[in-house]
Amino acid sequence: MEPCEQPWYHGNITRSTAEDLLSKAGKDGSFLLRDSESIQGAYALCVLYQNCVYTYRILPNEDKKLSVQASEGVPIRFFSLLPDLVEAYYKENMGLVTHLQYAVQKEEEPEEEPEPFSLPPQLPPRNITCNECKDGHSDSSRGTDRGTELSRPSISDTYIQRLQQIDISNLPEDHQKSIQEYFRSSVCLDAEHVQNGNPTLPHLKKLTQSICKNLNSEIARTLPSLEVLQKVLDQPLSPGVGRLRSQVSKNESKQEILFLISNVHLPEVNAVFDSVGYDGGHRKSLIPPVTFEVKWDSLGISNKMYLKVDVEGGKVFFKKSKDGPEDKYFVHNKILQLVKSQKMHNRLVLVVETEKEKTQRKDFVFDDTKKREGFCQLLQQMKNKHSGKPEPDMITIFVGTWNMGNANPPPNITSWFQSKGQGKTHDDTASQIPHDIYVIGTQEDPLGEKEWIETVRGALRDITNISFKQIATQTLWSIRIVVLAKPEHENRFSHVFCDSVKTGIANALGNKGAVGVSFMFNRTSFGFVNSHLTSGSEKKLRRNQNYVSILRFLNLGDKKLNPFDITHRFTHLFWLGDLNYRVDLPAQEAENIVMKIKQQQYQDLLARDQLNMEKEEERVFLDYEEEEITFAPTYRFERDTREKYAYTKAKATGTKYNLPSWCDRVLRKSYPMAHVVCNSYGCTNDIMTSDHSPVFATFDVGVTSQFVSKNDLSKDAQGAIKIMNCVAVLLTKSKTKFFIEYHSSCLEKFVKSPEGENQENTEVELTPIIADPEYLLDQHILICIKSTDCDESYGEGCVALRSAESSYTEFCIKLIHHGERTGLLTGGIQLPKSDGKQTEKLYGECTVCFWTAGPVQNCAVKSSSVLATDISNPSYMGVGYKSNNQADRGPSNIMSPRTGPSSGHSSKDMTHGNMSPKKTSYDHATSSPTTKTSNPISEDGQTPEMFDNPLYGSMSASRGNKDHLPPPDAHFGFSKTDLDADRQPPVPTPRIRSFTCSETKPQSSSATNTMSSGLQSLNITKKPVVPSRSEGGTTGLNRPPVPMKSRPGQPQELQPKPRDYRESSELPSKFRLQTRPGQPKDGMITIVYSI
Repeated sequence: MEPCEQPWYHGNITRSTAEDLLSKAGKDGSFLLRDSESIQGAYALCVLYQNCVYTYRILPNEDKKLSVQASEGVPIRFFSLLPDLVEAYYKENMGLVTHLQYAVQKEEEPEEEPEPFSLPPQLPPRNITCNECKDGHSDSSRGTDRGTELSRPSISDTYIQRLQQIDISNLPEDHQKSIQEYFRSSVCLDAEHVQNGNPTLPHLKKLTQSICKNLNSEIARTLPSLEVLQKVLDQPLSPGVGRLRSQVSKNESKQEILFLISNVHLPEVNAVFDSVGYDGGHRKSLIPPVTFEVKWDSLGISNKMYLKVDVEGGKVFFKKSKDGPEDKYFVHNKILQLVKSQKMHNRLVLVVETEKEKTQRKDFVFDDTKKREGFCQLLQQMKNKHSGKPEPDMITIFVGTWNMGNANPPPNITSWFQSKGQGKTHDDTASQIPHDIYVIGTQEDPLGEKEWIETVRGALRDITNISFKQIATQTLWSIRIVVLAKPEHENRFSHVFCDSVKTGIANALGNKGAVGVSFMFNRTSFGFVNSHLTSGSEKKLRRNQNYVSILRFLNLGDKKLNPFDITHRFTHLFWLGDLNYRVDLPAQEAENIVMKIKQQQYQDLLARDQLNMEKEEERVFLDYEEEEITFAPTYRFERDTREKYAYTKAKATGTKYNLPSWCDRVLRKSYPMAHVVCNSYGCTNDIMTSDHSPVFATFDVGVTSQFVSKNDLSKDAQGAIKIMNCVAVLLTKSKTKFFIEYHSSCLEKFVKSPEGENQENTEVELTPIIADPEYLLDQHILICIKSTDCDESYGEGCVALRSAESSYTEFCIKLIHHGERTGLLTGGIQLPKSDGKQTEKLYGECTVCFWTAGPVQNCAVKSSSVLATDISNPSYMGVGYKSNNQADRGPSNIMSPRTGPSSGHSSKDMTHGNMSPKKTSYDHATSSPTTKTSNPISEDGQTPEMFDNPLYGSMSASRGNKDHLPPPDAHFGFSKTDLDADRQPPVPTPRIRSFTCSETKPQSSSATNTMSSGLQSLNITKKPVVPSRSEGGTTGLNRPPVPMKSRPGQPQELQPKPRDYRESSELPSKFRLQTRPGQPKDGMITIVYSI
């Protein structure tokens, strides 16, 4: 009997859901089985005992026999089937905390009403799943909707037919048999592996190995002969210096001469210097050539090679021996891209141009990661020196979503890509300026993939006169995402991945679901998700489930970050699509809703927007940001007009109401202190073929490139990142020990802490690949709390190293798992200085304590010199405090050292915990629900005049009335400390942006930075600055300053919200707190775990 047929098997439910089900059962010995979250193909046995959940992993061995990881000293027993295993553990003394007694049955989901949808286009046979191969035509229960798929031949039959059409009589007999046997039986097994997320095709790999078993010896015998030919034919025929002079005529241009000189060998250039008596002069101070020993594969055989980087000469030499001839090289402008492997940190792919528009990938393996990094720094330094084109650190991104309503688009859709229509839009001045990247998501798209891409590229060509390059596309039935970029950026993209998740009926149909694309732009990771969630005003919970399923199963980004879902895998994550959340009002309010829309009274309706309410209750899109909505609902219009909403639909069961709603949305989530600014968010007015209007959003996004140290590259900087006194509060019923994993692209491999024993004054040292502080300031540490019993994550978070730029800094971050808040983590972080020493620690040790009542939203520090602070930021985009009359560029989830209360402000008591520190008064005008900043405070405490930007229109006109939204908690004011009084503010680094428009236009400034009222006593002022996309890569006098990647602004706080949290295991006695009014009555307590 298959596991799915057993009542105690719950499939791929989350750990927290399993805990909830067992808590409801309430009896010792209650149990269920679920799929493991950490190991594919394994199971987790969850048992309730004394109000705590114990989890045991069930692992298959090589023979697919199952065994339980139980207590030590208990003999391991193997079972062929899960039912046999479960039956055996009903007995006592089997190594579990208690024997199995009561099976918790799977909750039956309410039947979904089928939505009208069209079947996807006929797929080629290679996309037929393995289940169809095995089941054939016998499964009649699938219904007539899948009759088309059932009538197709199986994947095995298809390949056998193809094989029969090919003459294989000239092949060896054993090879014929192996190939035929593979397509008869093994191809279905490989297809099943791919369907389960394993793309290695083990049976095909085994087949090719058996066919090629005699090939290696033959290659070893013939390869030397081929290399001799290669040396003869590939040797460049570069002219000598004397010959060069005779060839250069008076009519040759300067460019031609430079091209010829660039091909002269380095020894010949040196000879010219020596012949004229040049003793080197300043050349002695230039960067000397550096040689790296690497390995590379040639036809499956590993060979040694030497790469010599000549920064001054602008060449990279490829040599077979260290002292060998320098006859093969690539000039700097022929080296197109460096692609660092994410699986092997010592592996590098070099993309070079061999002929015009022809490229070649060269794969090298270095001795270690530091040598690879040194090579990359030298290569980037060489390109910077000779190309004169610095890499951008600011790009603009267009994100658009449109439910096309299964109708062909109109002939002209350019207004969508020009951000023209309602809401926060670009004016005519800026609408012609092309963005660097265009991400277009569609739903109910009737066009073929190629046809739609050409439609979009044609529209962009009409606007910009640029032929954009296709970076990626992914389609699931009629859900599609397309990524296009300027041609100049083509070689800045790497690690491009695409995936899709079905969330239709039974999660098997692709009429609902999501498609996603991820990539690296230089050294910054991006993720984009286009989703079409369940429709219907009453199906809000089903939409929430769709969101969690997409989070869990959309496989994008760095595969080494497997403990983290897509929420934490990318520097910048954008989520777009027809999310289908509705305005939650009675049907009889339809006419009243339409009247409010005509009067542009959107705020009253947005207060009843399901997505806003679900976000506020932390049920979906936790810590995602959305720009303020100042445009009319985008659904449901009568087609061919935008003047009338069609909010009723006649059905056989009666009249169905689709109230006007903001179904189509764009949300985002970025790492803390990563720069992203929304420049427009709205919908079009003139595209009317669908019952939805297209939605657009544009962003300025900070990006990083290959780091080049300003220090001597021959001297390796030393130092470690220190993370100290970590204490985690976890909301769970699981009874287990925990440990912390630290992941980052700046580390060679992830670091695992010891198991938590509630010990204080401990620290973990993380050794970065590059210890240069300037490099570390752009890095982030991903933190994961894992259990020792099943190696599953109980919460993930992210810390920006820039927060510890000047001194030891404490942090308090929220832990999230599968879109649900699971706890808090506090600790301290300290970075190395340029001389290898640690940054200054401004104060002594402190004790961290936590409360357990209510939702985890705040953290506090208790010390003789530190006031308990209530700081948290759902979007990672806030700004913390730094002394010396300057706003720190840190996030508000970083605790400021040695701070005290500021005077002269009204206060109120906190309601959380057993402390009641005072809060400063809060200015409602300084914050919005989207954490936008506005209304900066001048030196005299008055709000300065806001300037309008001709590129983007008035900043104040589109704000709207936000009085309907409850204000977030007030922030603390901080006084300047004596220790910080003499510290100089850091000098901002000039930013390079990607510009296109060649015409210079003077811009007026607009304020973009805001400080909270708690910082007013510091007299902080910032000059008003606006981002601009209007000038080439130079910093002209008539162009406003380019914004920093992490600009100061208003730190945002979470609003306290009641929530029913699960119970958890016992709090250690020294952390146990007294019960307070408002604490849950069911005995809810939390784990406090420290290392």
